[in-house]
Amino acid sequence: MGKQKGVIVISTFANEQAAHNVSKKLVEAGLAACANLAPVRSIYAWRGRVEDHGECLVLFKTTKSSSKVLKKELAKLHPYDVPEIVEIKMADVAKPYMEWLAGSADGKPKKRNDAAKR
Repeated sequence: MGKQKGVIVISTFANEQAAHNVSKKLVEAGLAACANLAPVRSIYAWRGRVEDHGECLVLFKTTKSSSKVLKKELAKLHPYDVPEIVEIKMADVAKPYMEWLAGSADGKPKKRNDAAKR
């Protein structure tokens, strides 16, 4: 597997269902090892107004080598006109976790397994 680097790609969605649908596609495509979804409240400037809405924040865990394709697919699948797509480098990642991450976010489609074990 070499010396893979981990990254987190962040995005927000209007609701949990939209976040779930996109997250599942990206994990099944092998572009992300996992996606964490969490409700957040976002206050932001948009088209001359200050907006205040509930959203769903998603943290996509992937490798640097898969992040470019993940971000491209995320942009295609995302329902927003201007989606938030931010990449953050991981530092000091536990070796077993990084090995799992690199093996899971390899760009190879995954088989569905509802009883996943870690």
